[in-house]
Amino acid sequence: MFNPSRDQVRTFFFDTWAKYRRAEPLAGLETFAIDVILLHPEYHALLDDPANAVRDFGVEGGEMNPFLHLSMHLAIEEQTSIDQPPGIRAAMARLAEKLGDRHEALHGVLDCLGQMVWKSQRENLPPDGAAYLECVRKLA
Repeated sequence: MFNPSRDQVRTFFFDTWAKYRRAEPLAGLETFAIDVILLHPEYHALLDDPANAVRDFGVEGGEMNPFLHLSMHLAIEEQTSIDQPPGIRAAMARLAEKLGDRHEALHGVLDCLGQMVWKSQRENLPPDGAAYLECVRKLA
């Protein structure tokens, strides 16, 4: 399993954005990543300045970590593309249809993913894909 460091994740997003802005071809996960980045114009200025790679984002101050947010979006895009856990693609499609907005649906799925990861870390257990899928299905 690929387990990138914080710096590698941030560099990936900075590099993908820079390649897109230079109209260079994107490959692999970059193609998913740019779609996610384009959904979030509020992060474009941040991604224009790689000095932001070292910045900390504190939830204490009500600040969302944009790199975590983009990474979770990217994880969901990858999950739906390969339908893993099985059924996530259909559940995501139903939720998007119900809400009439794919991005809003992604944020609902993102909440379910966040809950699963939080519980897994809190209880020191493997991620519960079935509970995650059930959460998304309930939203749909």
